[in-house]
Amino acid sequence: MPNLEHPAYPAADLLHLESLVPCRESQVSTLLSIFGERQQFSFPSLFIYGHTSSGKTYVMQTLLTTLQLPHVFVNCVEYFTSRLLLEEILIQLQSCSSGTEQTSPVHCDTLNDFVRLFKQAVASRELQDQTLYIVLDRAEQLREMEANILPAFLRLQELTDRNVTVILLSEVVWELFRPSIGCFEPFTMYFPDYSIGHLQKILSQNHPPEYSADFYAAYINILLGVFYMVCRDLKELRHLAALNFAKYCEPVVRGEANERDTRKLWKNIEPHLKKAMQTVYLREISSSQWERLQHDGGEPGQLKGLSAHTHVELPYYSKFLLIAAYLASYNPVRTDKRFFLKHHGKIRKTNFMKKHEKTSNHLLGPKPFPLDRLLAILYSIVDNRVAPTANIFSQITSLVTLQLLSMVGQNDQLDGPRYKCTVSLDFIRAIARTVNFDIIKYLYDFL
Repeated sequence: MPNLEHPAYPAADLLHLESLVPCRESQVSTLLSIFGERQQFSFPSLFIYGHTSSGKTYVMQTLLTTLQLPHVFVNCVEYFTSRLLLEEILIQLQSCSSGTEQTSPVHCDTLNDFVRLFKQAVASRELQDQTLYIVLDRAEQLREMEANILPAFLRLQELTDRNVTVILLSEVVWELFRPSIGCFEPFTMYFPDYSIGHLQKILSQNHPPEYSADFYAAYINILLGVFYMVCRDLKELRHLAALNFAKYCEPVVRGEANERDTRKLWKNIEPHLKKAMQTVYLREISSSQWERLQHDGGEPGQLKGLSAHTHVELPYYSKFLLIAAYLASYNPVRTDKRFFLKHHGKIRKTNFMKKHEKTSNHLLGPKPFPLDRLLAILYSIVDNRVAPTANIFSQITSLVTLQLLSMVGQNDQLDGPRYKCTVSLDFIRAIARTVNFDIIKYLYDFL
């Protein structure tokens, strides 16, 4: 029995719509109840909110297109000023009324001009006999525009005296939209996140025709078991599913297992899913490079946890400052003479190792250091002479802001600020590689 029923729309269209929006039948049913019949006046404005990738934009586009309801769909990020936004709405209205994509340029400078041109655009009989829907995606951008834009869209039906409904799609709640002086309250509707059962059902619909539905559903179940706790974005999960499915099928293709041998298939795919966990959302490499690395058995990248692009974007001297901070955090103070003076003589590690220093400094964690020591190490490891200018000190502040360094204690200390380096060994080794600096030679724990 179909879940979507409405007397104003053909049953075949509703059945097709239901197949296109799985796990969102209750939201679509609510929207159909609000819309009513084509010629009826609907609610003046709707506010639909929910987290990213919860189906707001897709459901609205699919609903309006499948039922062939006249609509205008505008992304507020793309049309980021009020003039661009209003002109784009009028341009799309021209194509709705004329039925062709060829439109004349529209100039709309004020909201009064928009109301006047809007009435002219909807004067055709086709748009007068049914409700027109204006959908504003990423509507949180409206808060950055003029103060009269949002209240005007909420009351557009009253201002134009036309059968029009404005639908705002956003990732933030209505309380962050409401102006301090008040406005017309829209009908609010929440799209909840997809549950793991919903994700399983949606992702399983994309199974390749050469494999059975049960085989692909088992793969999706394994994928969600690994990634669901760290990623619930449907688009990202769909990308990961397409990226790793070839590796999952390898034992079946080679004849080493059949489609029901779940244990062998899991043991084959497990290490590759763990590698993919390191780069969720980051897109450090392309899909073709990832497939090549899987085929060659290589690592997904030299860096773990953080994107390689982050390291490249640091300024040249900031990299050396971060290296100097790491050395100051993990090397004892008395080893600075050994590492950073040219004529220090031969000093064996056992000569100045105390009993309580048998534990690795990397296990004990970073230790605070003063600013003078940081600059002294910096001058030693940089080839060319560096003057202690305001540029260097501002880069230290930037590293603290990026949370690569942390300030220890209060700013009003008489002996100057003290810092800690908060990055990992893998991170700093990747930084050092970009400037051709062998940091292992300067670490006390690796002597």
